[in-house]
Amino acid sequence: MQTPYVGRFAPSPSGPLHFGSLVAALGSYLRARSQGGKWLVRIEDIDPPRETADAANKILHTLTAYGLEWDEEILYQSHRVDAYQDKINQLLTQDKAYYCQCSRKQIQAMGGSYDGRCGRLKTPPRKGAIRIRNSIAIDHFQDQHMGKISTDTTFAGEDFIIKRSDGLYAYQLAVVMDDAYQGITEVVRGCDLLNPTCRQASLFNLFEYPTPLWLHLPLVCHAPGMKLSKQNHAQALDTRQPQSSLNAALAFLGQPMIQKHTDIRIMLAQAVIQFDLKAIPKHAEIILSN
Repeated sequence: MQTPYVGRFAPSPSGPLHFGSLVAALGSYLRARSQGGKWLVRIEDIDPPRETADAANKILHTLTAYGLEWDEEILYQSHRVDAYQDKINQLLTQDKAYYCQCSRKQIQAMGGSYDGRCGRLKTPPRKGAIRIRNSIAIDHFQDQHMGKISTDTTFAGEDFIIKRSDGLYAYQLAVVMDDAYQGITEVVRGCDLLNPTCRQASLFNLFEYPTPLWLHLPLVCHAPGMKLSKQNHAQALDTRQPQSSLNAALAFLGQPMIQKHTDIRIMLAQAVIQFDLKAIPKHAEIILSN
């Protein structure tokens, strides 16, 4: 029996949603609905220094304004920190993770890639960042749209950080644990996360969690290598008249534009019917014309 499809959109509350966010949300939504599956929303709020006041509520308001209605309750990562810590405690007890006090300057002196030295000490440090013993080191995966994706073997084999020295939980740990917790069967997101996917695949295997499928969408860029983002002050989405932005996002994804309707949900329903995965460009990024 085939496992029911479960997809997700997982923004961080570091600012309002912009056009690039809409492309990612819409792409994951269309994929889930076209498969007759669930579409979940997760707020990745475990990095307070990067978060802005009331951003999470504004994100949810914007999704609603665009008719992107989610299934099940919103999952907030900040409510999951006990689970992350329990997992880390287990890994430390099993010697599958260890403390590391190496600075960025020291790692640069190693050639830019951490060499695992703290994990080889007879008397390891008892404070600092925590790294996973990356014994699996997956360096490639099959993307459902872009085909085989490979990454640098040194990057793939590095013992990477799962808890930062400032006490915050690393994205790689939290996203893997939460995707497993929510039963995500396919991760649809932007191509900026192609390389981290190999590390996440390694964690899924190390933790013996079912590994989801992966599907990466082209990035919206305002210049080569410059992703449209909250950090470079991308314009917030218009929540009063979302029809034009929705059609623009559909066009970006290679999908037919929909006749405008006052009820955005009617437009979305038509977009689901017409969704064609093969029509999405396979470029890693697309430059927005002015």
